[in-house]
Amino acid sequence: MKLTIERSVLLKSLGHVQSVVERRNTLPILSNVKLEATAEGLALNATDMDLDIIERVSAAVERPGATTAPAHTLFEIVRKLPDGAQVEIAFEPEGSQLTLRSGRSRFALSCLAVEDFPSMADGVFSNSFTVAAPDLRALIDRTKFAISTEETRYYLNGIYFHSTTSSGVNVLRAVATDGHRLARVEVGRPEGADNMPGIIVPRKTVLELRKLIEETGMGVTVSLSETKIRFAFDDVVLTSKLIDGTFPDYERVIPQDNDKLLRVGKKLFADAVDRVSAISTEKSRAIKVAISPGLLTLSASSPDAGSAVEEIEADYDSATIEIGFNSRYLMEILGQIEGDTALFAMADAASPTVIRETDDGAALYVLMPMRV
Repeated sequence: MKLTIERSVLLKSLGHVQSVVERRNTLPILSNVKLEATAEGLALNATDMDLDIIERVSAAVERPGATTAPAHTLFEIVRKLPDGAQVEIAFEPEGSQLTLRSGRSRFALSCLAVEDFPSMADGVFSNSFTVAAPDLRALIDRTKFAISTEETRYYLNGIYFHSTTSSGVNVLRAVATDGHRLARVEVGRPEGADNMPGIIVPRKTVLELRKLIEETGMGVTVSLSETKIRFAFDDVVLTSKLIDGTFPDYERVIPQDNDKLLRVGKKLFADAVDRVSAISTEKSRAIKVAISPGLLTLSASSPDAGSAVEEIEADYDSATIEIGFNSRYLMEILGQIEGDTALFAMADAASPTVIRETDDGAALYVLMPMRV
């Protein structure tokens, strides 16, 4: 194998694939990136056995071939080469080292047999549809903060995507919850997604997918099998195992008859929460929200730091209520509200609160109260 490639092209592609590679691996081959040169250019492939990425880039290939090289080391070398450099990569089939040259720099990297590199991109993907990049970006951005990191409830360690009908409209819905808060966001159902089964896409896949979406304005082709999902971009294919579990019936935890409605300026409320919570030294940063007609009072106290109180105007005309929240959870939800006003629907101090945008029915959030 012998080829020449622009440093910027190689660096961008290595940046995508090396982030899939774990820093510690029980199998040495999983620390490597597979490099395959053909007449069409260079293909880079990395996997952790749960997530697989293949990216194809243009390169001047003098001699086709394939090998594997340490992913993170190769990325660091190329990152430190000067801008505009040309990189020559060579590998002899009978050798065990890959040679990289650029200007007066020369590197020799140990390789592992390409035959040992695992492939998980194979299989039959029976269901396929294309979703607009801005729609997929919105589904991820507005739900990923609520993904659980608790390994014992592994079925919550991702985003649940499914096709459904909402208010007579066919939608593609994304849901994430960690038991303390829940995020539910939907977009118009893409053509071909009618028969899509409910799937749970793992957190790591969601984060890698989000990076790739940032660099495309095109549609993303989504293909499904019984156990895997594949996202295809222009030159990149991301394949992931799905979480093998049953997502809970989230509709049961969304209150339907919360009758105490509060409308408040999103930024005004978020800034006040941020200030008042600074007094709390606890990890939860608990705050108390007292709501009375026309007025919202935020308070927090700490045995060590003291206390804080702030009042803001609010649109509210129901009975006075006091409710406690985790301020970090509250601010994360407020950060997803795209309009100027947030609508809170409450029942009492012990029941879940529903939060949504008054002018957007596509996003809904549920936040569990806490004792303060």
